[in-house]
Amino acid sequence: MHPYLVGLAALAMTGTALMGIAGIATGWVAPWMRIRVLRPKLWGYGVVVGAVGMSLYMFIGPLRGPDLSMAPFAMTGMAMFFAGLWLQTLSRRPGRPSGPDRR
Repeated sequence: MHPYLVGLAALAMTGTALMGIAGIATGWVAPWMRIRVLRPKLWGYGVVVGAVGMSLYMFIGPLRGPDLSMAPFAMTGMAMFFAGLWLQTLSRRPGRPSGPDRR
């Protein structure tokens, strides 16, 4: 059963990272997020950082087995995941105005 869970987790994180890359490259945002996201590139960066962080956490932490020497790396992955969530939250706010009319 373990290989199936690892495969499913890898498939989910790959799909998530591909959505983030599409957001960075083309400005595409998933249909259920389009109304709320104001800065699609920032959202894409947040999704990619979050997917990499969650992958690092899962594959070095719980899915690898009980190995306490890898715990700092797994917690780094969790911190990356939360940083990605923070970037996604910032993507819902309007950006700074640019140009000479900025006041």
